[in-house]
Amino acid sequence: MQSLFDFIVEPVNKRYDNEIKVGDKTLITNSRIESFKNVSNQAVVLEVPKAFKTKIKKGDIIIIHHNVFRRFYDMRGNQKDSRSKFVDNKFFCAVDQVYLYKRDGEWNAFGDRCFINPIVDSDVLTADKERKLIGILKYGNSSLEALEINPGDLVGYTPFGEFEFFIDNERLYCMKSNDIVIKYDKQGDEVKYNPSWAKSS
Repeated sequence: MQSLFDFIVEPVNKRYDNEIKVGDKTLITNSRIESFKNVSNQAVVLEVPKAFKTKIKKGDIIIIHHNVFRRFYDMRGNQKDSRSKFVDNKFFCAVDQVYLYKRDGEWNAFGDRCFINPIVDSDVLTADKERKLIGILKYGNSSLEALEINPGDLVGYTPFGEFEFFIDNERLYCMKSNDIVIKYDKQGDEVKYNPSWAKSS
């Protein structure tokens, strides 16, 4: 069964990514269902949209918006599924809720999305550990390639357009191509800011 405009997906593991292993013990890091930071954003594609073609295929692993799997409490305090819920453990996922897909073991940006590695702020006069609005392009797209902006380039981006993700133990910012506003010459001393608490999504 295919949806006309949406992907049909299911979580890779669980709907919530709130457990970590410490030795032989499993610790729950958060038990609040409404907290978006602990909602899993990795999904397996069960069906692709029928109305159009995409590079994504059945069986691909994709990175999606956290609201697809998220649960919440209604005004009476009852737990509810998101409006993306289909049946059982299956969910609808709109095209604009997909950010990355994995092909041959490599992540690829989807649509007009791109991902940035934040970098360490080397200014000794600030207490900030992360440099604001500047990072290294990790996953680009064809729009950026046309502008000769490629993975590894140092770029500047607009504020409030970035969303935090954890992909393969790296902390990354997802944004749209239009949020990239400048390409800098790399100085050679840029260091990715990947704090010790960064974990895989």
